[in-house]
Amino acid sequence: MAPRRPLKKRRIRDATAVPAAAASDALLSLPPEVLDEILTRLDLRDAVRTCALCRAWRRRWESLPFIDIYTRIGQQSLWTVDCVLPRCSGRVRRFDVSLDELSARRLDDWLLVLSRRGGVEDLELSPPFPYNFFTVHSTVFSWRRLVSIDLFACDIPPLPPDFEGFPNLKVLSLAIVRLHQNGEYQLEEIIETSPLLEQLILCEVCIVGGDFIEWEIRATNLRHITICSNIDYGWNFAELQCLNSAVIDLWEYVGERDFAKFLAGLVQVRKLRLCSFYAPVNGIKILDTLPCTFDKLKSLKLFMHFCELPPILLVFCFLRSARNLEKLKIRIYDGKEQKIEANGELLNAQWTDGMCANLQILEMTGINWLPNEMYFMKLILSKAKLLHKLSISHDDDCSLSHVDPLNELVTCGRASAQAQILFQGAAGSY
Repeated sequence: MAPRRPLKKRRIRDATAVPAAAASDALLSLPPEVLDEILTRLDLRDAVRTCALCRAWRRRWESLPFIDIYTRIGQQSLWTVDCVLPRCSGRVRRFDVSLDELSARRLDDWLLVLSRRGGVEDLELSPPFPYNFFTVHSTVFSWRRLVSIDLFACDIPPLPPDFEGFPNLKVLSLAIVRLHQNGEYQLEEIIETSPLLEQLILCEVCIVGGDFIEWEIRATNLRHITICSNIDYGWNFAELQCLNSAVIDLWEYVGERDFAKFLAGLVQVRKLRLCSFYAPVNGIKILDTLPCTFDKLKSLKLFMHFCELPPILLVFCFLRSARNLEKLKIRIYDGKEQKIEANGELLNAQWTDGMCANLQILEMTGINWLPNEMYFMKLILSKAKLLHKLSISHDDDCSLSHVDPLNELVTCGRASAQAQILFQGAAGSY
């Protein structure tokens, strides 16, 4: 008789096992709005990858109320945007894409899709280097939600007749962009119809055509402005009551307009960086005074040289008009050959009571130990009663020894007993 086989133990299913497992998975217990909040804080790629976590996360990202699209590689841009836009029904809050030749061809389609979803808040478009210009679709002008626009190396079409402005725009940055003829009118209208604009950057903006009219930048809420250009496109400044800082890089100030009037538009600024090798042309007189006072100006950085009289006099125009100036930085540029001598007698004649009364820091960068530079530093040392520091660095290619000039500065009379002279060596890049 064959031996009896042992009976298998029957497994008894625990009725509480499944609920216990579900309870142990915190993800399954989260309400949908919490899942959405978590996903919106993730990078788009990570949000999509959460599909593999559990059932609660499958396709969850596709129903988010809004997403941010950010990508920097051209081929990845094409794949990412083409895959994400059709699947996600929510609004795209941020659209930041680097475009290559292939993705630039799809840009119009993407912008039209975004337009049908109410537009975006932050728009940033740029090609990788070396860049090819792309064209922005005019549908962007209908995006009323826009808070920030950052465009690089593109063509901007004319404004549509029904353009109503950007009521929420706070940042407008245009770098190496082209506008059609009369583009100055277009810029003026965009800025004026953006009542909340706080930051404006116009860097190497190109306007097709010539004979540019004078126009005004009117932005009552503007905090910062940057203008970098080697062409005078006729810009002036209107009421900029909230202006805190400005960077004005005009290379050589071209044109025949009133430079003093141009500077007067920045009267409210607290921090100013001015790069303009001012040289009057066609009989325009050298500036000896400004028609305004920069009462709020605390920090001033000038790119200039001490080789000719006009830029030297421009420095004194600012010092007379900015009685509350605390920090003065001067970066010497292309100033190796002194064409006139601005000696102590000439510079003393420019001094007026109250000048540099609050000056605490003077930085002279890239000097060549020229007599005019020395005269100026000695004058400040002898007059500025609150000066704490004179910081000096010489030009990288300067062949003169610094030993004797430094000794000369150290032994000259000082109005401030606290004034220190710090030699920093070669200036290097700036």
